[in-house]
Amino acid sequence: MLRDVMGKTFRLLGYTIQYGCIAHCAFEYLGGIVVCSGPSMEPTIQNSDIVFSENLSRHFYCIQKGDIVIAKSPNDPKSNICKRVIGLEGDKVCISSPSDFRKSHSYVPKGHVWLEGDNLRNSTDSRCYGPVPYGLIRGRICFK
Repeated sequence: MLRDVMGKTFRLLGYTIQYGCIAHCAFEYLGGIVVCSGPSMEPTIQNSDIVFSENLSRHFYCIQKGDIVIAKSPNDPKSNICKRVIGLEGDKVCISSPSDFRKSHSYVPKGHVWLEGDNLRNSTDSRCYGPVPYGLIRGRICFK
């Protein structure tokens, strides 16, 4: 009887580990559902919108200008940000805020992207913290 219980327990543990690994790989490499919060991407993505993020693009370096991505925040690694890719490495970007009279420009360094929110007046983005390393990108938004 004890042998029966131990056998079932180990089988259950084995299945749990197997399915846990499959789920981890699916969420890490394929994608997942994300709830976006904050006003920085309005009107494109509203506060509390639910979006699907696919992660294959970042692994194959297929992120392009205009894509909306989920990335780790350069200021707070515990939180994610949702922003639009404005520039890729080597691109010339405007680093001034919209209210600045004199516009200044810079080039995006190798291995980085320039991210900005659609709501430029209410967005903390690359204009504040600079170019974001490509490795911080978690996924690309497919649909909401």
